[in-house]
Amino acid sequence: MNALASVWPAFAGFDWPWLLVALPLPWLVRRLLPPLRDDGPALRVPWSARVRELAGGVTHGGGRGARVPALAWIGWALLCVAAARPMAWGEAVQPPDVGRELMLAVDLSASMGERDMVLGGEVVDRLTAAKAVIADFLERRQGDRVGLLVFGRSAYALAPPTTDLASVREQLADTVVALAGRETAIGDAIGLGVKRLQSQREGQRVLVLLTDGVNTAGMLDPLKAAGIAADEDVRIHTIAFGGEGEALSVFGFRLPSGGSEIDEATLARIADMTGGRSFRAADTESLAQIYAEIDQLEPIEHPGEALRPRLERYPWPLAAALCCGLLAVPLAWRRRRLA
Repeated sequence: MNALASVWPAFAGFDWPWLLVALPLPWLVRRLLPPLRDDGPALRVPWSARVRELAGGVTHGGGRGARVPALAWIGWALLCVAAARPMAWGEAVQPPDVGRELMLAVDLSASMGERDMVLGGEVVDRLTAAKAVIADFLERRQGDRVGLLVFGRSAYALAPPTTDLASVREQLADTVVALAGRETAIGDAIGLGVKRLQSQREGQRVLVLLTDGVNTAGMLDPLKAAGIAADEDVRIHTIAFGGEGEALSVFGFRLPSGGSEIDEATLARIADMTGGRSFRAADTESLAQIYAEIDQLEPIEHPGEALRPRLERYPWPLAAALCCGLLAVPLAWRRRRLA
């Protein structure tokens, strides 16, 4: 096989090389099987010896004394080579890899338990509505690398940027309100997101931060964290999410109860410092539209991995075997005419 590769540099080997063991099969059959016994002609004539001589001395029924044309051996060898499926390397191609590199930060503070959202005709809390929208956002991703972090009093990374978006959805589905504490550490969430995105290529570092409150905990000030993100070329899109607060039911009517404060000014400043955009979502529908808009904002196209495709080359030996068969027919017919 190495010798063949030196003659044919693009040769990539055989896909089914074990079929090459059939090459000596006809020779083994001729050597191992005894020729059929010839008890003599049914009708003896004076010129029978001359007839056998003209026939080439072929023993009745074929056998060890049968003369096999060279084209038959060549055709059989070519058929075996074709059956083994010879492969060749094609020209190297480098298709573009289109996708997104995102880190999602989701607020799990106590205020995310406010039941002021409507999902499927039912009143739900903010976190449930946010998980439904983000899960749909992840469901529609193709070729993206998405990570997930959550924050409350502290920030935690649940999933690093990965193409296994099913596992990211599962991690998101398991989150509950106050899992990371009842307060809100926006600055720490940004700092952790920047740290997780440092391994990504420049221009592809994007953090989408969703919160419904103000920074009330953590070691890092949100604006200072935004400055670090800008230095690291991390673009931050902020989403201020929340309605009018817990819905009260009075005689079947839903009434707002005040709701929690959202520091929209700081969130807008964070987005502006890092080259991102700030959004305000007061209900589930507007949140879904925001994630759809972010989907349009963050397309990334970069060269993919160079590949050399393996190409089928069995038609060549198969066509050569067919030519041998076609040539053998007139040669056999000519031999018989001469006989």
